[in-house]
Amino acid sequence: MVFNSKHLAAICTVFAVLLSATPITQACTNILVTKGASADGSSIITYACDGRFHPHLRNKAAKDHAPGTMLEVRSFGDEKPGEIPQVEHTYAVVGLMNEHQLAIAETTTTGREELRDPEGLIHYWNLMQLALERSRTAREAIEVMTTLVAEHGYRSTAESFAIADPDEVWLLEMTGKGPGRTGAIWVAMRVPDGYMSAYANGIRIREFPLDDPENCLYSPDVIDFAVNQGYWDPRDGRPFDFAAAYDEPTVQSRRYTSTRVWSIFRRAAPSIDAELDPAYHRGEVDAEPYPLWIKPDKKLSVTDVMALMRDHYEDTPYDMTVGLAAGPYSTPNRWRPIAWEVDGEKYSWERPISTQQTGFSFVSQSRAWLPDAIGGVYWYGMDDTFTTCYVPLYAGIDRVPPSYTVGALSRFSQDSAWWVFNMVANLANLKFSYMAPEILEVQRDIEGHFMAIQPAVERVAAELWEDDPELAKRFLTDYSVTHGEEVVRRWRDLAEHLLTRYNDGYVAVEGMSPERGYPGEWLREVIRSQPEEHRLVQPEKAETALPY
Repeated sequence: MVFNSKHLAAICTVFAVLLSATPITQACTNILVTKGASADGSSIITYACDGRFHPHLRNKAAKDHAPGTMLEVRSFGDEKPGEIPQVEHTYAVVGLMNEHQLAIAETTTTGREELRDPEGLIHYWNLMQLALERSRTAREAIEVMTTLVAEHGYRSTAESFAIADPDEVWLLEMTGKGPGRTGAIWVAMRVPDGYMSAYANGIRIREFPLDDPENCLYSPDVIDFAVNQGYWDPRDGRPFDFAAAYDEPTVQSRRYTSTRVWSIFRRAAPSIDAELDPAYHRGEVDAEPYPLWIKPDKKLSVTDVMALMRDHYEDTPYDMTVGLAAGPYSTPNRWRPIAWEVDGEKYSWERPISTQQTGFSFVSQSRAWLPDAIGGVYWYGMDDTFTTCYVPLYAGIDRVPPSYTVGALSRFSQDSAWWVFNMVANLANLKFSYMAPEILEVQRDIEGHFMAIQPAVERVAAELWEDDPELAKRFLTDYSVTHGEEVVRRWRDLAEHLLTRYNDGYVAVEGMSPERGYPGEWLREVIRSQPEEHRLVQPEKAETALPY
């Protein structure tokens, strides 16, 4: 199976994390959880920014700007395509969350290639940054983003944006109009409270209400443009379908995109598993698409959502930890390219939610009952979601952990948080079934500690806030930075432990290095592929232990 290039070229290296003039393109996965669907009343969204790049975590201070100030809008390669008027005041931003607990994530859906406008000014990562700097709520962010592209042009391919504030979670999907046409085509829908959604590199909005501005917003020409371009014929008697008009999934792309949505939904709501027919993500022609949102069986905690981001389709027919492709030690990772060809036949690996090619990920937490500086938590992790450790960074902090701000893909460095997490993840591939449990034990210990002390930390911060908000922000900054660096130190120690214990194929236990060998099922596969290659001539005389 070969994927259409539009689905394999999803750009996820956003404005704040690029180190190279040439972005490495892959794909992203996002989960959206409303406050009524979360265990503590938080609005939660996630972002796995997948691609081969070295991220830098950034924080940007709030700032006043003189009237008439212009803002440079830059593209990849640091070229300068143009300027836009700056606003009088921009808000502070940490990563992809601002000081008002507004968080934004994205996934590239690409859509119709002919609708990309290379002369447009605004890229999707510009939109995210500008919206965070200029908006207090999700609705404001939608207005900022859609107004900017209407005035200055939209340069990217189609995108899906998750936008959350303490009260609402929205899904905004946008595509350009093609060369020579300023503006964009878009639809934004509010996820109903008590529900969750998910998407991964494919437009998810299909039918939408035209007369419900409280819950659905859209560009005025969203339907007329599709008719004029021949993307939809109103005479066929069917309601207008946004995805069908602007990004109809192919048989191949469904496997790449919808399997991730299916797995998130079936884990969050096992009660409807039977209704989530795998036939759709396997590409069967008449299969029904998955719903845009579902009601989870139980309200989801931040920890639950983190777990959803660490999925490799375990315990399903698509489990990436089993089978010959997982190797003798059950690694879920498959090296790129995803699509490949052998002897003239075309095939594909599965594309999981958790992938070794993640640059960074976050799980944002926005809470209406706390001051913004305390209520917003940007749980941030670098590299693979499965083997990373999420660190709490509060919306009110004015510094971030230094090790998360340095490093380059071209040179390994123990000073770089990304390289430290990447080192552990790569070591795990040597003997995954042995090492992964040890990594997860440390991960659970640290993240569990953060979750356990979170109420106490925030209680202190709230008490400080009443008398001195700046002192409260300093307290949260010190907490976030100190613990971010402590996690990196623990991960360095973990790397040294793994390399020492699992050295040269042995497993060191209490000073000894017993030979564990290969799992029996994998050895059977070796014999099936080479039945005579490893057979002993006189097995009855074989030694029980052979010398080195």
